[in-house]
Amino acid sequence: MLSNSLYALRKRLAIPQTSIQLSILGLLGGIAAALLIVVFRLAIEFIQETFSAGGPFDSILDYLLPTLPIFAAILIAIFADITGYKHYRLGIPFVLHRIKAHYGNMPFWNTANQFVGGILALASGFSVGREGPSVHIGASGASYFGRWLRLPHNAVRTLTACGIAAGISASFNTPLAAVIFVMEVVLREYKIHIFIPVMLASSAGSIITQAVFGQHIEFAQLSVFTLPGSHYPWLILLGIILGVSAYIFNTNLMRIIRTFRYVNMFPRLLLAGVLTAIVGYFVPEALGDGTSAINQAMISPTNIELLVILLVSKLFLTLVAIGLGIPGGIIGPVFGLGVLIGLIVANLVMLIDPSIHFMGTYAVLGMSGLMAASLHAPLAALVAVVELTNNPAAITPAIIVIASAYITSSQGLKNRSIFLQQLDFQGLMYQTPPATTVLEKIGVLAEMDTNLKLINYVTEQDVRFHLNDKHESQWLIVAMKHDLGVDYSLAEFDTSYSRNNDKVKYTPLLTMDTRSTLAHVWELIKDQRDGATLITSTSGEKIVGIVTWEQLRTILMNRNALL
Repeated sequence: MLSNSLYALRKRLAIPQTSIQLSILGLLGGIAAALLIVVFRLAIEFIQETFSAGGPFDSILDYLLPTLPIFAAILIAIFADITGYKHYRLGIPFVLHRIKAHYGNMPFWNTANQFVGGILALASGFSVGREGPSVHIGASGASYFGRWLRLPHNAVRTLTACGIAAGISASFNTPLAAVIFVMEVVLREYKIHIFIPVMLASSAGSIITQAVFGQHIEFAQLSVFTLPGSHYPWLILLGIILGVSAYIFNTNLMRIIRTFRYVNMFPRLLLAGVLTAIVGYFVPEALGDGTSAINQAMISPTNIELLVILLVSKLFLTLVAIGLGIPGGIIGPVFGLGVLIGLIVANLVMLIDPSIHFMGTYAVLGMSGLMAASLHAPLAALVAVVELTNNPAAITPAIIVIASAYITSSQGLKNRSIFLQQLDFQGLMYQTPPATTVLEKIGVLAEMDTNLKLINYVTEQDVRFHLNDKHESQWLIVAMKHDLGVDYSLAEFDTSYSRNNDKVKYTPLLTMDTRSTLAHVWELIKDQRDGATLITSTSGEKIVGIVTWEQLRTILMNRNALL
């Protein structure tokens, strides 16, 4: 009874349509992802409290704190060595690749490296954000849930998207920005049957993080005021400066990555730890995910010297940490850099126009513009800033800044998303052909023909008897046993050979299980533009259906896809 119910569930999820089943599973996957993020954040807080004033190491704090990045880098390298350096592909770029190329199925040891390494990096003060680990860990939590239920791969992909949304929402308490980020950056498409489960998962992440950490607004200290129309020309100037800054940031980050590509992991991580410890000793406000730099900048928003020192230090530490492979995200530091650039521009403009006194507003706009131009995620940047500041007054000026920053960066300077540049450098696939894009959304359970007959090969005459006896729409599958196993073939009369239909044609058939999508079938038979593929149960013990080339061709033609 249970197996029949699971089969019915998997068959329903193979269809790319909104359903109560997918919505509930998306919610459950989101809860699993959010709980992992809560554990992740609590672990970071525990380590930070341990080394804070009044903690267990208070007596040696002055000597221990400056060396934390070095010790953390060593521990990250040791853990990566134990698990295997081949599992050290982490963060948002890796998740983008797994979503596109592997339906969101996340390797366990990569997730373990991200979880442990992310905790060590964020707790020790590296200039990385927690959104990278949140996306990776959230994706893994929901993905493992889907794989445990042996759901079709297209459904696992949706659950992985739900886990990402829940992970971001649980990390920053930004449920709407999480949904937009998934659609705009991760999936890079807007499909209604994915929207609902992703929204439910994101709301679960927000509720869970509020229950554990309270109703905390990340950047509530940034005061945003409605700007008069006379400020809008300056906003365009700010956007242009942010677009140029995004180009400089992305270009130099990729330059560091390429420069150290042949250096072993351990010396790279150790170098990142040493440089972070040195700069952090002199400018401790530049350490961390960007929050400390933002707080310090807002205390003295008109101190140009302080802002420049923070900007240079923060930029250097971010490039070093991410460029040398520290496991963390890029959005947190980008927010900090954006705030600093926004405040510096506001101070420079104030020399020309003394009426400029909305420092907090310019800081917020700097966050949104730099994120949009660096990540190529304008809508996600807009919504994130509104939710992080809890102030909708930033919407109109943010649109102006984001538009000018994005156009300057992408069209004027040909700057590409930093995530896509990283994927290109690593040689990881993130684009699929149009036909594959259509077919990967449909599970084989939704389209397979179950009207088939399976026989064991005895003699040619026996096969002819079954061919004459079978119904017109029934497929005859012949199992040919040998010492190495069983081969399956599709048996048909070869009308091209004889008008009397006395010649049997055998077409070899490959098999795949019910978790597969039509894209898997396409990859097997696209070259010959003919044939079929057998579908087996998840255990591989039973033949349950067949998918033919004509079925794929019909679907692609109906959806105006190119063959």
